[in-house]
Amino acid sequence: MQLRKKIGSAWKWLYPGMGVKRWLLLLAAGLFLLSLGVSFFYVQIYRTLEFTGPASPIAYTVTLQFLPRWLRGAILATLGILCVAMAVFRLSRSLVSALFESDHESVVDVIYRRRMRKRGPKIVAIGGGTGLSTLLRGLKECTDNLTAIVTVADDGGSSGRLRRELGLLPPGDFRNCITALAEAEPLMTLLFEYRFGQGKGLNGHSFGNLFIAAMAGVTGDFGQAIRQSSKVLAVRGRVLPSTMHSVTLCAELAEPHDGHEIQYQVEGESRIPKAGAPIERVFLQPDDVRGYGESVQALLDADLIIVGPGSLYTSILPNLLVKDIAAAIRASTALKIYVCNLATQAGETDGYTAADHVRAIYNHVGEGLFDYILLNNNLEVQTPENWNAEMVKPITDGSYRVWTADVVDMAKPWRHDPAKLARTIMNIYASHRQRRNHRPAG
Repeated sequence: MQLRKKIGSAWKWLYPGMGVKRWLLLLAAGLFLLSLGVSFFYVQIYRTLEFTGPASPIAYTVTLQFLPRWLRGAILATLGILCVAMAVFRLSRSLVSALFESDHESVVDVIYRRRMRKRGPKIVAIGGGTGLSTLLRGLKECTDNLTAIVTVADDGGSSGRLRRELGLLPPGDFRNCITALAEAEPLMTLLFEYRFGQGKGLNGHSFGNLFIAAMAGVTGDFGQAIRQSSKVLAVRGRVLPSTMHSVTLCAELAEPHDGHEIQYQVEGESRIPKAGAPIERVFLQPDDVRGYGESVQALLDADLIIVGPGSLYTSILPNLLVKDIAAAIRASTALKIYVCNLATQAGETDGYTAADHVRAIYNHVGEGLFDYILLNNNLEVQTPENWNAEMVKPITDGSYRVWTADVVDMAKPWRHDPAKLARTIMNIYASHRQRRNHRPAG
């Protein structure tokens, strides 16, 4: 069984896209020419020296004179091929395995997976918070052509403090995405996520936020700070802001009082869920900011655009409210998928069904933005006691295409499972491509 597995793994070297077959052919041609040259040399020796008789019994035996010439050639050629194959295999294993950390996978499996990732589709994921980082953890196993577009409206916690005190864009969501896409050692990832629990001025700050803030000070540019921080963690893909302008997320709330509806406004992303009143709409101040150029270009070049999962009003819509971002999504020829949240969020989407989530987005940026709505169909999960939320019911209004699948993380049923989610998204993409390729011409 083990031998069969090794043989099957070895055949992967010949799979399309590995970039190995051409060099194997070149190696074979080189060895053939080398052996041809050496054979001329030995032919001359055979013609001039005597290998028979009592004076040279050792030479007679070593050169296999007692066998027919065709059999001697076959034996020597077989031994040569085995020696070359073993040498190349062992040499490549010794040199290449040092580049990989996995002790459980063969070199060819790792190389094959990386080759396939490099040839993967151009995917742009839009959002913020834990939802976006969860999505990225799954997608980074499918493609290296990955771009995350992150909201800059966060004003709470460590990010909010750095934003107010240093005038930076909030680094928290960027840090989450960087660590989600990281290939660096786990210790470095843990370091970026480390949050100080004490110390005057440090309490509540994460090391990653401080690192990005320091890098922004060194480079003088927040975008460059994100790029350099990504290099430290060997990030697959890019992490970009939706805009480089400082914006404030505002919300209009409607609260019933004495039979009347009182409307009022709340400013600040972190204050909106705490208000505890139904959200009528959200908007940015200022509302005319330009989209970040690299983000807009990534959307126009994308093969697949994914919006969500994430907090509907405070993570997803702040990106879509940047007019250049929404316009680029509409203009892009990519397949566009909205990933609906698994659970409602207290203070934002209490009692929302899937249709309510989609309707809220379309009320803000116009209808028809997405090709598919991805919904979870596994509602039979164990939820925490005294949970102030509920699983989002996959109820839709029939005006858009829906794809349902089990994408629940069974350990935390209010969150998506990264592997399940990525696999489902790639299934949608594959189905879309297949249907497009088989569409009749004209």
